[in-house]
Parts: sequence; C-alpha cells; structure tokens
Amino acid sequence: MSLTFSTFIMTLAEAIQSENGPNLAYLLRPTSPHGKDLVKEFRNPTREGLTARYGGCIESPWDDIAIRYVMVTTHIARKRAGEAFNEQSQLVSQFFRYFINNTGWTLPALFSMLRDLRDLAFDADNYAKYNNQKSECMESAAGVVSKAFSNCMMDRTSPPSESRKWGVYYVVGLVLKCYFRVKRISLSKNILRALNANPDIPPLSEYPRSHQVTYRYYLGMLSFLNEDFTKSEQELTLAFYHCYIPAQSNQERILTYLIPLRILRGHLPTRDLMDRFPVLDELLAPFVAAIRAGDISAYDAALQKWERRLLELNLWLTLERARELCIRGLFRRVWVATDKSTRIPIAMFHCSLRLKGIDVSMDEAECYVANMIYQGYMRGYISHEKQMVVLASTNAFPRVADRSAPLS
Repeated sequence: MSLTFSTFIMTLAEAIQSENGPNLAYLLRPTSPHGKDLVKEFRNPTREGLTARYGGCIESPWDDIAIRYVMVTTHIARKRAGEAFNEQSQLVSQFFRYFINNTGWTLPALFSMLRDLRDLAFDADNYAKYNNQKSECMESAAGVVSKAFSNCMMDRTSPPSESRKWGVYYVVGLVLKCYFRVKRISLSKNILRALNANPDIPPLSEYPRSHQVTYRYYLGMLSFLNEDFTKSEQELTLAFYHCYIPAQSNQERILTYLIPLRILRGHLPTRDLMDRFPVLDELLAPFVAAIRAGDISAYDAALQKWERRLLELNLWLTLERARELCIRGLFRRVWVATDKSTRIPIAMFHCSLRLKGIDVSMDEAECYVANMIYQGYMRGYISHEKQMVVLASTNAFPRVADRSAPLS
C-alpha cells in the first residue's frame, strides 16, 4: 500500500509524539519504501512549491524536514547525488534545532541521518570525480557531523540514562571515517581533544560494542600513522576481540594493520587465521613464509610485487622494517647449523647471505651482523681482528618480543 505525503506527515507526528526513535529514523531514511511513493506523488517538486502548500502543516522544524526529505528522495531517484547531499545536509541542520532540546530518544534518528549524509557525500564525490569535477561533499559532511558531536556533548540537563552523550562515540567514529576518507587526518586531534577534556562522558566500556570497536579501530589507526606502534597494537587488539564474529569485513580491516604489528613483535599469524581471510592471506602470506624460511630475497620480491598496494595501505614502511626478522631467521639457522656454537666465523654469515641471493661483500656481511647485535636480535660481539662473531652462551637469539623496544 502506497503512502501519501499527508499520511507521511501524520505518521511522522505520531513518531515524534510517542518519542519513537527507531520509527523516526525509518521514516526519514531515503531508502525506506515510502520514499519511492513520495517520488511518484510529486513528479517534479520544488522546495518553494512544497513549502507554499505544506508549510506549517506540522510544528517547526518538522514541516521543513518533511519537505526536504521529499527533495532528497527525488534527487536520489533522478541520480542527482550532489543535490541530494545538499538537501540532506540542510535536513540534518534543521533536525539539530529539535535535537538540542530533547533527550537521547532522538539518537537513532540522528545516527541514521548522519549515516545517510555520509553515504550521499561519498556518492556525490565519486560522481564528480568520474566527471572530472571538483567536489568536497565529504569534507562538508565531516563539518556537519562535528556539529552533531558538539550537540551530543552539550547535554547537561537530560537524565543520565537518557542523555544525548550516549551518542558521542558513534558520532566520533563517523566523523573520523569522514576525515580518513578525505585524508584530513590531522583534524581528528581536535575531536579527540574535546572528547578527552570532558569528564562527564560515561566510560567507553558502557557504550554499545559496535561504538567501542569503531572508536578503538580509528584510535589504533591514528597511533599507527603516528608510529606509536605499541598503543596502536593495544587499540587494534581490543577492537578485534570485541568485533562481532559475523562482521568479516570489519575483522579483515582491523587485521590488515594488526597482523603487521604483531609480525614486528615476532608473532607470526597461524594458518587457521589466514585461511579465514583470503585477501589478507594473498597479501601477507609471502612475507610470513619468507620470515619463517629466513629467505631475504623472497621477502624483497614480495615487497616489490605488492609495493603499490602496501603504499596505498600505508604498510610498506612497516613491512620493510619487518625485513630484519628475515635476516635474524637466516642467521639463527647458521647458529643452529653450527650446533649452536658461541664462536662463528663471519664468513659463514656471509655465505648464508649469498646463498639467499644477497650479493654482499664480507665487510657488508659484518655490518649485517653488527646491526642484528645492535638492535637486540642477537646477543654477542664481533671480533673484527679474528673475523669472528662471539655469541652469548645462553639466549643468543632472544625472542623478538623480549627486545627492549620490540616494535622499533
């Protein structure tokens, strides 16, 4: 049964009167079935025409919100993503007028509107890019979402259980997504600073798990990009273990960065884990296999093969740093081959490098060994005069995770 605009207005008023947040969110979602009914009812609507006819039919700002909703659905049906985004942006701004004077029952509608705004911004920017035009809709969307964050934070009158502050972490996750999309990651600091400066926000653990996972993922990503690998690993680990098991794509997104960080600590992923994520297996399995075999040339070949993809993911430098584990693995094999002798000629390490396709001189091989000792991958010293490596009698090759700075 089709829904007319008059019925839509009445249903909207009922949802507002009963403070039914989920129903309000459904009514204002452009992809809901009644959106198509409204497109058919108004063939070529204009905002001015609709305002002249329906303005004041429901309390402000809901009359304008309803009219803009019709315009959004119409623009989407006509595949005018840019115009749809502009109308949705104004719709959200009108909703803020109502939102700031109400409690947390409005949060489902806020979440839905902001999500639709982000999706429309993505479509508009993609359409503009395809047609060689300039579009900054996603950046504009980030500004609107930031206002929603402020509106959630400002709630000081609602009862704790009904506070708008229960929407803070969802909105933060959404604005961080927008900043990452437009590569304006530095702006994230302002949001996080404002978040940390407010002591009245409930603990993160009390928020829905999906809000926690998104927030921790982006916090981990920010730390990763700032090369604070210890904090990044902590946040991404928590995000992974709290992520819903059926959310395969989200788990894969987290593991894309968590696995390389764990590799830096010497913890290689199991075959069972990699089998669950074929895309990651294809990308990272060559590096893991090369580390296990101490095959430096294979590792370098994988770096070269996947260079473009790794640069896109900001992973190239991290995996290039993990190359040291390959060298450690090779030198440990030399040590095992000598029955774990405490005195090994540099020539043996030189020979092992050449066997793996690394054509270096004896002096360069000595530098390789010196670097391993300096970084804590080996315990011992080099007798340059005798061209001999003297290793510690115990724990000559410490566990990678036991180094003083395992992620450096």
